[in-house]
Amino acid sequence: MTGSCPPGRLAAAGGTLALLSLCGAEAGVSPGATYYVRTDGGSATQCNGRSDTRYPGSGSAQNCAWNSPLVALPNSGTARIAGGDTLIIGSGTYRIGSQMQPVPSGSSSARTRILGKTGGSLPKLAGANGIHRVLNLEGSSHVEIGHLDVTDLSDCVFNHSNTTAKCDSGDAWARVGVYASNSRNVWLHDLDVHGLGARGFQAGALTDWTLERVRINRNGSAGWDGNVGTNGSNAGKIVMRDIEIGWNGCGERVATGEPWACWGQKSGGYGDGLGTTSTGGQWLIEDAYIHHNTSDGLDLLYMNGADSTNVALRRVHAVANAGNQVKVSGNALIENSVIVGHCTFFKGKYFMQDGDSCRAYGAALLLNLTGNDTVTVRHNTIAGEGEAQIVHKNSQSSDRVHILNNVAVGFPYFVDGSRSAFSAGKAPGTRTVSGNLAWNVSSCPEGVTCDSHDLPELTLAAFDSMWCADDSARSEDAGAPCLDRARPGQSP
Repeated sequence: MTGSCPPGRLAAAGGTLALLSLCGAEAGVSPGATYYVRTDGGSATQCNGRSDTRYPGSGSAQNCAWNSPLVALPNSGTARIAGGDTLIIGSGTYRIGSQMQPVPSGSSSARTRILGKTGGSLPKLAGANGIHRVLNLEGSSHVEIGHLDVTDLSDCVFNHSNTTAKCDSGDAWARVGVYASNSRNVWLHDLDVHGLGARGFQAGALTDWTLERVRINRNGSAGWDGNVGTNGSNAGKIVMRDIEIGWNGCGERVATGEPWACWGQKSGGYGDGLGTTSTGGQWLIEDAYIHHNTSDGLDLLYMNGADSTNVALRRVHAVANAGNQVKVSGNALIENSVIVGHCTFFKGKYFMQDGDSCRAYGAALLLNLTGNDTVTVRHNTIAGEGEAQIVHKNSQSSDRVHILNNVAVGFPYFVDGSRSAFSAGKAPGTRTVSGNLAWNVSSCPEGVTCDSHDLPELTLAAFDSMWCADDSARSEDAGAPCLDRARPGQSP
């Protein structure tokens, strides 16, 4: 990728985001001009934005930084940066009280770049006045955005059903962190998008997007909502690596970063970690932690089923989402992942209602087959309290399903306390079920070795995804029940 940085990592420490092993903001410099923003900069009249220095205190048109990203991309009038330019934002908090205009499109050889300056804390873009979007990528293509904290400074949740949590006419909140539509060739990296009144991302009609080291947590309605109007279908390669999507459908306490006021669809909320409208594209999601969202965790049920579309999930840890943990349609590969259907986690908590728990009978993994699909589920650990660990829907005779070398652990079915099933589905097409291990499940289809011994040390509330039953379970031939980089669940 042109102008890309060596891989880094986001690490949560004490509720804050630390950037580890990241390259400098100036790496892979765009051929365009470079502009600077810092908290001690000046207005458009006082400074030209061309030097990373403070405003000296007097004079106009000085060679110094601007004092806000809004100077570069004002709500109205002409933008002060052009396609292919770079805007480097210094550390500190910047109140975004009016909606910035879209980032100007770059070109295939020169992206427009909006970057936080590295070497300190992430610059914070704090939406205010209830603005609809903090960062605006409507129609923006060939863009790179990185090293930023995108949030607001209010605990409130937009349109919450409870008045104690609902946003009022105050000026400290914003609806959406990143809005994007009709946008292609975009690279987002090293972002923390959290605490927005409604959605972290509202993004659809995308082509060839990449997210790396991005956190989307504690946004009041949803983490990623793909509904941008009448046509939000995506195309090309949609890549997400080293991401976290958690506690969406909850507000965020500004003072502590804790989730609160969690609500679901039964009380007027939404709650998906990531959800789309009807979409195409080739989706690749790797090294993802998707947890404690108040509806589905990863909802790709609206893949359009075209033969050219597919979803690949690798090293995904999905746990304690109130709906399904993972759901996909069409061609799919799910491998080396841990999927824990603790779908009653929110029962009796916050503003959640009982009907919000365990949608689609609590299946941990839901596969929707559309005809001429190939779906492979291999080397995963799948546990849960739903009716079954894996559920198939709408299969046709041309579909091919391969359930290979997985481990399943059943827990009492949330409806009646009976054991949940290991289901290989009843697809009328070609099915291959082989090398699977299962404990405490109510059914044991051909291709699954089942054991009914109790495992008292295992509970859904503290499911240890590093656990292996014995040495044989560590072999790829017998199954791959362990995730070598499991992340702990989070509870407030």
